[in-house]
Formats: sequence, structure tokens, C-alpha cells
Amino acid sequence: MNTAPTAPTPELTAFAHAIPKMELHCHLLGTVRKNTFIELAERAHAPLTREEIEAFYTRGEKPVGVLRVLRALDQWLLQTPADLERITYEYLQDAAAHNVRYAEFFWNPTGTVQCSGMSYAQAQQAILSGSAAAQKDCGIRGRLVPSIDREAPPEAAVQMVQWMLDNRHEDVPGIGIDYRENDRPPELFLEAYALARKNGLKTTAHASEFGLPWNNLQTAIELLKVNRVDHGYTVIDNPELAQRCADLGMVFTVVPTNSYYLRTLAPERWALDHPIRQMPSMGLRVHPNTDDPTLHHVNPTGAWTKMVSDFGFSIDDLKGFMLNGIDAAWIDDSEKRSLRPQWSAEFDAHRSVHHFE
Repeated sequence: MNTAPTAPTPELTAFAHAIPKMELHCHLLGTVRKNTFIELAERAHAPLTREEIEAFYTRGEKPVGVLRVLRALDQWLLQTPADLERITYEYLQDAAAHNVRYAEFFWNPTGTVQCSGMSYAQAQQAILSGSAAAQKDCGIRGRLVPSIDREAPPEAAVQMVQWMLDNRHEDVPGIGIDYRENDRPPELFLEAYALARKNGLKTTAHASEFGLPWNNLQTAIELLKVNRVDHGYTVIDNPELAQRCADLGMVFTVVPTNSYYLRTLAPERWALDHPIRQMPSMGLRVHPNTDDPTLHHVNPTGAWTKMVSDFGFSIDDLKGFMLNGIDAAWIDDSEKRSLRPQWSAEFDAHRSVHHFE
């Protein structure tokens, strides 16, 4: 690995754009285009000034978190099924422009249902309609991962899973959990995860983000029994746990633009000391994602480019990350067996065109 970050070359950017990609860690409400946000805010007469909205979409040298933006969307802007259908279509359209072929994206039903007056069934159908339209128009397959709001009571998590079971759909394959992790450990949500697993839903969880201890990751694996992990960065502080995750083949969906480390690490050391740089050397399988692309000022091309330019990984490493994504996706094994050689061949062809050794 390179010892220091470098500026991405045009060749690297073109290559990262061209290769086939998956998104497995992206929040629907973190994909909303600024112009769409403004239009929805004006229609809703939301108590948000243009300056506040501009601040939402400003990412300074020490970026703040995005949770306040997501809450504002739920509280004021998403009022009808058409709104959800629109933002879903726009997200997938934007992702497809970067050769993302398949996306599993998060949405928090609890907030939407509480604030909008829509039922879960109406909201899910709207999102799936947006996905279907994007697949028809853009060739990208989008699948929904309802996500527990860990700031809400555990009973709301169980209710969310029950909503899913009452409205079962093949393009809603599993659950996640997100929002602020502080003081909301995974074990609070054991019942919801057990209900999901019992009924054949896949599971993932945001764990050990925000510099929080590795204990949450361990709980997510041992008690929630997740199929994959979102973030999980402080695993590097526990080599024994890291080895266990490596032995399990657990895939970590990582985010090169994660706000916490941009805030807390010195700019000159950020890319050198970031946990993502260390994780693969500990045998951990990672897959890069955008998380909240319009708020992080990143796109899938940029996320993959940063793995090389900022964190020093090789083109060979990128191929491994791509294959990790296929293995971690909630698709059937026959599709994985088909995608691995197909995408590998495409990757190698683009590598040859862009003259990477």
C-alpha cells in the first residue's frame, strides 16, 4: 500500500466509474438532490430558511453529521407516496449513472409513518414503484432494506418488522438499524432481530460507528446474528474479534467519507489513520459505499476512487472489494455464481483499457 494519499488521476476516476458496482450501504433520505429538497420544502411551507437548507448541503473541512437533515425530511417534506417514489427514482437514476447495477438501500419506516400520515404499506409500495421505474429506465435493480430507528423504543422496531411481514415482498429482503448509536446498543433490539430471522429476513446493523467501542460489533454478530456489518470500524481495536470476523468471512460495508473520522482526525493524518486503511490487512472483507451521497458530496465513482487515492489500496484490491459486495448482497447463490465471473471479466477489460498493471 502507498504510504500517503495522492490526488486521483483522470485514469483512475474513469476506471472507477466504468467498473460494475453495487451499493449496499446507502440511506434513501441521504440521497435527496438539493433542488428536490428545496422544492419539497417550499411546497410544504416547512419552517426552514434557504440558508438552513444550504447549510444542510454544505460539507466543510470538519463536516457535521447528517442526521438532522434526515429528521427534517421526515418531519416536514415527505408527505405523499409520490414523494417517496420520486426520491427513490432519483437516487437510483443517479447511482446508475455511475454504473451501479444493484442497490440495497435503507429507509426508516418509523419516522415516515409517524410524521407523514402514510401507512407502511403505502410507503413501501411507493418506494418499490420508484425502484421498478428506475430499473425499466436505467437498468439498475433497487431493493429496499427497512431500517430500525435505534433512537425510538425497541417496541417500534418490533412493529417495523411486523409491518414488513404483513407486506412481504421479494424486493424487501431484510432489515438494518441506524441513527445515533450512542447509548442505544444493539441488545435493545434483540426481539426485532429474532422476529426477522425467524421469518427468513436477512439482517445487517450499523455497529461501532462514531468511534464507539467494538463491543457493539461483537453484540451485533453474537446476539443479533447479522449477515453483514455496516461500518464496524473499531474492530481494529480488538485483534481477536477481527480474526473472528475474518474467519466468518463477514463483509463490512464501509464509507470512505464517514463524517466522524473527518471531524476527529487531523487533516494531514486522516487518510493514514482511518480504520478503513487497516481493516483489509487484518483479514477483514470490506466493500466501499456512499452512505448519504448528496450530503457527503460523493458519488459511487468517488467512493471507489478514494479507496485507492486516499487509502492506498491497489487495483487488485478493488477487484476483491467488488467481489466482496457480490458475496454480501442479499441475492441467491445462483445469481452470485453468475455475477462473479461476469463482473470479473468486465473489471479486467476496463483495467486493460485504462492501462493499470
